[in-house]
Amino acid sequence: MGGTADDGRLRDLVRLRRVRDRIDREYASPLDVEALARGEHMSAGHLSRQFRAAYGESPYSYLMTRRIERAMTLLRQGELSVTEVCFAVGCQSLGTFSTRFTELVGVPPSTYRQQARSDMAGVPSCVTKQVTRPVRNREAKPPARP
Repeated sequence: MGGTADDGRLRDLVRLRRVRDRIDREYASPLDVEALARGEHMSAGHLSRQFRAAYGESPYSYLMTRRIERAMTLLRQGELSVTEVCFAVGCQSLGTFSTRFTELVGVPPSTYRQQARSDMAGVPSCVTKQVTRPVRNREAKPPARP
């Protein structure tokens, strides 16, 4: 008794959700697309294509966004240096971390750390998390035309 195409699509969506949940939980661990794919018995290429189709970005991009979000929180707290934050969120390269952080947030991590400490003084952390969440390129609104 063979399954339908819908059954296969549903199975893929369940597996993709497990991958996304794993990234959310284990963002600070060394994760790569091959390991994520192996965990779901998929090829890396198939996982990347299906993940992008379902979520609009690659698994790597999603992972880096989670890492940057966590880095923003650590930088706002101000207890760790930028380098310590980089490694705490699972990045292995300070250069890659800084580049990706700047792309998503709009300023380098050191600048963000300085600005956030003064700008968000006295604001509850639940509010801070919402208003400082990075905007991925695909989510950015186009500028309004006059």
